[in-house]
Amino acid sequence: MKPARQHSLRRYLLAGIVVPTTLLVCIDAAGSYQRALGAINTAYDRSLLASARYIGELLQLDDNGLKVEIPFAATEIFDASNEGRMYYRISGFGGEFLSGHADLPLYTGPAPKRSVYPALVDFYEIDYQGRRVRVAALYQPMASGHQRGVALIQVAETLEVRERLARGLLIDTLWREALLIVVVMTVTWIVVSRALRPVNKLRDEVLSRGERDLSPVRTEGLPGELQPVVAATNDLLQRITRMIRLQKQFVRDASHQLRTPLAVLKTQAQNGLSGHADAHETLVQIHGTVDRAIRLANQMLAMAKVEQVHGQDDPVPLNLSEVAREVALDMSPLIADKNLDFELHAEEPVWVRGHAWMLREMVRNLLHNAVRETPAGCPLSLSVQTMPGTARLVLRDSGPGIAESLREHLFEPFHTGHPTTGSGLGLTICREVCEHMGGRIELDNRIESGRTAGLDAIVSLPLAEAPAA
Repeated sequence: MKPARQHSLRRYLLAGIVVPTTLLVCIDAAGSYQRALGAINTAYDRSLLASARYIGELLQLDDNGLKVEIPFAATEIFDASNEGRMYYRISGFGGEFLSGHADLPLYTGPAPKRSVYPALVDFYEIDYQGRRVRVAALYQPMASGHQRGVALIQVAETLEVRERLARGLLIDTLWREALLIVVVMTVTWIVVSRALRPVNKLRDEVLSRGERDLSPVRTEGLPGELQPVVAATNDLLQRITRMIRLQKQFVRDASHQLRTPLAVLKTQAQNGLSGHADAHETLVQIHGTVDRAIRLANQMLAMAKVEQVHGQDDPVPLNLSEVAREVALDMSPLIADKNLDFELHAEEPVWVRGHAWMLREMVRNLLHNAVRETPAGCPLSLSVQTMPGTARLVLRDSGPGIAESLREHLFEPFHTGHPTTGSGLGLTICREVCEHMGGRIELDNRIESGRTAGLDAIVSLPLAEAPAA
């Protein structure tokens, strides 16, 4: 698979400025050329009309009919030259040929009723003697005595001169417009390069940093448009720094927590080997220490798996009531072992969006803590409720509640009120799962008759739409 072509801001800006400018310049050049060509045709058409009028003034009408005498000086303009050639034809009242070039086709079109010129004249183009010519057909009224009529004077001119002027005009226009486009491109390139200079400076500053340098990026001299990007980058760097600090602290605390049971296990083994302690009691102690180490390792793996599952899998609709019933069924042996008065109230169904393993792990940790804290034979309830836009999971135990000295460190890793039975990661996992699912968790002492009757663990998650059948 070919990598996607990178989007260039420089090319985008250049294209956005140069392309519309070039298009407008081309349209303007075409319009200017057409207007200039029209002006050339008008000027030469006037010249043709002037030649036809001049010939018309030489016409004479007497009793013998229509006559014309063209002086030799007047015919010089119709001789061949390097600038082109002109032809003429004079026709009588009935269209008969009188003078000029007899092979010039007779104009048979209708007499013009209107004209931009003060004359009965029509202009048209034909092919004559293998060349393209433009013809002015002038109707010349004549009157003398008892005779009157309209003579037709046709003057034709080859188009070489007009084409040469038009071609020169076009080339000149294209040169000027091309120069203008080059100037626009050059200026645009310079302006865009200067505008992108802060971006390149910012890039160089970031690339020159060491792999451990997560200090905020400086914003001095950066334009206002880049300030939000730099602010967002600095915010990301701060979050990464905080995450790395928490990871380092987690690794440090985990090392300490693992070192403690291993040291205890080694001591117990040494006592068993020395023969100073009862072998059965030593094995019981070793078994308890190994159990605590296994729980700690499992909780640490669960903590890491929360991040892994959240980063790899997409959330799906889950029935919170069904998950609560499954976890309660799995932990029923522990509940029965302490003979707890357990109640489960779960509306059906209550949909949330998340990952099945994460949601089940959160409910399991909360229920496990509640079972551990509730004295034997005392009430314990688990309920799933709905409120407008919110699903609630409520666990009510009959334990001693939370000491105020532990409340502010309650969700921090490895902080626990039961150092011999807990790892201090269960509530941390619950908080991480709630945050990933867009919810929150609250732990509140339940006060009844002025004393702590237990702890209420309340998880609030956004409601989700039921999946399609």
